Amino acid sequence: MDETVSEFFRRTILKIPMTEMMTILKTWNFLSENQLQTVNFRQRKESLVQDLVLLCEENRASLNDAALLDIIYTQFHRHQKVWDVFQMSKGPGEDIDLFDMEQFKSSFKKILKRALKNVTVSFRDAEENAVWIRIAWGTQYRKPNQYKPAYVVYYSQTPYAFTSSSQLKSNLPLLGQALTIASKHHQIVKMDLRSRYLDSLKAIVFKQYNQTFETHNSTTPLQERSLGLDINMDSRIIHENKTEKERVQRVTQEIFGDYPQPRLEFAQYKLETKFKSDLNGGILTEREEPLRCLVKFSSPHLLEALKSLAPAGIADAPLSPLLTCIPNKGMNYFKIRDK
Repeated sequence: MDETVSEFFRRTILKIPMTEMMTILKTWNFLSENQLQTVNFRQRKESLVQDLVLLCEENRASLNDAALLDIIYTQFHRHQKVWDVFQMSKGPGEDIDLFDMEQFKSSFKKILKRALKNVTVSFRDAEENAVWIRIAWGTQYRKPNQYKPAYVVYYSQTPYAFTSSSQLKSNLPLLGQALTIASKHHQIVKMDLRSRYLDSLKAIVFKQYNQTFETHNSTTPLQERSLGLDINMDSRIIHENKTEKERVQRVTQEIFGDYPQPRLEFAQYKLETKFKSDLNGGILTEREEPLRCLVKFSSPHLLEALKSLAPAGIADAPLSPLLTCIPNKGMNYFKIRDK
């Protein structure tokens, strides 16, 4: 094992939290149970890392073995990356082909290698017929940078791929070409959908958020739920408030459902419109360029926050379709223009 690979192992193991070290190493399954038992996991982390690197050297670990360990670490910490969604499509009249995962991997790797000599590609199969792909990009004159890889998660026999945002935007066309050809699709487009929460993105594009997400307990009839009213209030006001709260609750449930929402951190709206006025003249009416405005809603859990607005009395029910359509449209980037 040369010094470059040894350093790659050292830096990969060093970023694994001590509380997850054993779990990740066992998932990696490169070091035997007997080897792991010889390691003192209670010593200082720098010493522990050195012991583990020596064991990797004993096992003649390769660059691909280190890349697999890095994939597993990233799977455990997928929320540390920002994920984009790409959607592929077949050509007119094209039939759905039988899918072979090994053929997909081979084709994907060959396409990248033919176009770019200095690139390393590693794969790890995951649940639900998914494959995680790690790509370390280089250039025609520089070796691949193992410390700034791109990740792709592709679900076989689906038109969707999820990619971690890469600093090397120039490689996106090549990545798209490799995905399209290897998966036997005709074209690929980037969706206006992005989040740190990969599982939520998957739930949105596969329309699974009302099935796979744990549902709230909704066995209590609506009229029996606590409405938080003051018992000393006038009975007519109580009746009016209760009726309105029930309406808001019903409308909110019809729009959002009675289950946890997929997790997104923001929604962004870009408005472009020409200035309109009944008055003649004026600087703005003569302006050729449209007026532009950007509005961004941010929250640690945006859809749950939007769901709570009307019941909390902060907004009227129903909310604007521009806010409630995010899961159905599979978008959290919007461009609003004049018709």
